Amino acid sequence: SSPGVSTIFQKIIGVCMKKLLTLLAVCLFPSISFANDITGAGATFPYPVYSKWADEYLKQTKIRINYQSIGSGAGIKQIQAKTLVFGATDMPLSQAELDKHGLVQFPLVIGAVVIGKNLDSNLILTPSLVAEIYLGNIKNWDDPRIKELNPTANLPNLPISVISRSDGSGTSFIFTSYLSKVNNEWKDKVGASTSVKWPVGVAGKGNEGVASYVQKLNGSIGYVEYAYALQNKMSYVTLQNKDGQFVNPDDKTFSAAAANAQWDKAPGYYLLLIDQSGKDSWPITGATFILLNTKKSENTVEVLKFFNWAYQNGNKMALDLDYVPMPKTVVPKIQAEMKKIK
Repeated sequence: SSPGVSTIFQKIIGVCMKKLLTLLAVCLFPSISFANDITGAGATFPYPVYSKWADEYLKQTKIRINYQSIGSGAGIKQIQAKTLVFGATDMPLSQAELDKHGLVQFPLVIGAVVIGKNLDSNLILTPSLVAEIYLGNIKNWDDPRIKELNPTANLPNLPISVISRSDGSGTSFIFTSYLSKVNNEWKDKVGASTSVKWPVGVAGKGNEGVASYVQKLNGSIGYVEYAYALQNKMSYVTLQNKDGQFVNPDDKTFSAAAANAQWDKAPGYYLLLIDQSGKDSWPITGATFILLNTKKSENTVEVLKFFNWAYQNGNKMALDLDYVPMPKTVVPKIQAEMKKIK
């Protein structure tokens, strides 16, 4: 070949090599600041709001918060193993557990569990009736105890199809903790955990599995996270709270439950918002928690900045996604605790 043709091929090969190297760099190193990204993982419930906050925070600060939705249990295990900057869980750890693993925790946002139903009529229930249904002691919708509380409701002679979760979850922990608190038989026979042996009914995987069963099975009842119930336009039960009032789930009743909670008397912020006092309180409310190592690092400093930013700037984003921000009276106390991480 002539020298001119050879030179042309060399230039073409050179251009191709540069493009290939650029492509490899993009694939292998998608962000030149990847080493400075802040990684956390855990509960699936807060994933939408954490992701929304992270996107906005990246725009404002160029700091990337990578949150992986892997479940509360996995998040706890990874932060205990020191493989994460922060973990997230809907099931808070006791002070003893925190001390054992050198961790601190604090609540970041509030949600709730609601009881979805597949009935044409409106329905109100007491805590006792909910527990009796899930224990299998009340089997039909026209049971006299339900009819007495709902005299004008069109309650059919139909078996109650009880739906629960097949997988371990923070939602199940909140719901079973509530049942354990309001019913001694449930407490003794089943207990409270992320995963229990359900006495009756069928189980679906995830909130979507429970919702699918409830929407398909006439006469069914099942518990799901509030945000999920709203997004899927599920019908849900009106529930009696600790003060004897019948309330519906919404941001006001969740906020009321959180506001009446005595956070300052809860070691390590181990506090469940179930069955809180107050005439407006929704009885199955729960916070989701952040877990951090007590030994401060550069990444810990950065993630604390992010959480402080979320407390100050993330409320509207949380409400838009059907979450409830922490009460304004509680946030300063949490921020004061953050400063104690040394």
